[in-house]
Amino acid sequence: MGHLNTGMLLLFLLLLVLTSAFFSASETGIMAVNRYRLRHLARQKHASATQVSRLLQRPDRILGVILIGNTFANVLASAIATILFEAWLGDLGLVLAPFVMTFVLLLFAEITPKTVAAMYSQQVAFITVWPLRALLTVFYPVVWVANGLSNTLLKVFGVRVGKHHVDRLNSEELRTVVLESKGRISDLHQDMLLRILDFQNITVDDVMIPRNEVIGIDLNQDWQEILDIISNSHFTRLPLYEDDIDNLRGLLHVKDAVKLMVKNELNLQTLRATAREIYFIPENTPLHTQLMNFRKEKGHLAMVVDEYGGVQGLVTVEDLVEELIGELGTEIPTVSHLVQTMDDGSMVVDGSVNIRELNRLMEWNLPTDGPKTLSGLIIEYLEWIPEEPTCLILQHHPMEILELQDNMVKSVKIFPRLAVSQERS
Repeated sequence: MGHLNTGMLLLFLLLLVLTSAFFSASETGIMAVNRYRLRHLARQKHASATQVSRLLQRPDRILGVILIGNTFANVLASAIATILFEAWLGDLGLVLAPFVMTFVLLLFAEITPKTVAAMYSQQVAFITVWPLRALLTVFYPVVWVANGLSNTLLKVFGVRVGKHHVDRLNSEELRTVVLESKGRISDLHQDMLLRILDFQNITVDDVMIPRNEVIGIDLNQDWQEILDIISNSHFTRLPLYEDDIDNLRGLLHVKDAVKLMVKNELNLQTLRATAREIYFIPENTPLHTQLMNFRKEKGHLAMVVDEYGGVQGLVTVEDLVEELIGELGTEIPTVSHLVQTMDDGSMVVDGSVNIRELNRLMEWNLPTDGPKTLSGLIIEYLEWIPEEPTCLILQHHPMEILELQDNMVKSVKIFPRLAVSQERS
């Protein structure tokens, strides 16, 4: 074989290896590209993104042209290499050629280009889409025949190839996307997005003001005490009851009482008369449903009742809004005012803290399917009313009960989380 022919064959072999590398990189790049970013760019009329999106609507076609080109390049490269090795080494070259070409194609036409394409999938996809689009047009008859045979074979096994389905994320997958976006979006926005995802899984008893903390007016108490409550109230609405909050008699809008007070017409009778009807809701009502109900009823406050009709607490539209955006009036919503960090690394936590909020603040995983407060969780875990000081380990967190009040845990000292091996020892 002459020097000219050998040089041409070597050049042709190099071009075939590069062609194989192109098809390998394009396959990985297009298949690994972020579909959601791709759709976003396509909506913005990005030319390359639009072309990639169109090709991915029928992945069998784009894979067909890639694999046809890649296979043709590899087979022809192996044939040329065999000719060259035989010319150089004789019969020994026939033995060595397959091993050498396997290494060359694996390294330079498969692993290296596919690794680069996996790392820079979007850039590779946008560069390679144009020549692939042209090749698909030119070789469409060949691709059509190959896909037809392949799709027929797939139908035998019950697989039907049509337009590529659109991937959709469930709420947990979307939560992972939001969590992995840390650094790209602000902590405030990330917190709000996570709250929105949690919203449909939370019920009103998770966010309500419990009955023992509800501020209202007992119509049987001293009149001067009633006037003091109205005059000093920080709330615009107060429930009216007799002796016990289960005996509700109406809802007082403080502004109505103030108007009567200015006219010197406020007394127990007019106070009862100005009370409005109370809106009752079940304790297991989902938050997103209740928010729509508040909007429909144009209401702002509801009393939460259990299955027996007993009052469990009170919830306002502000409570629901705070569940979405965090505590109003704070830049980043937390329950940090109920958590005090100590010098030794431990924390003193108010027993009334909401477990979900505590988990969110501390990135813990305390159970939320039972009691809603830390106090309730501790008592349920112990199965008896503890005395102070009592120590326990809850979800690998050592805790010491510091103070009890009215059969509830008032404050708890929580130490750094133990490793599982430490807890067992």
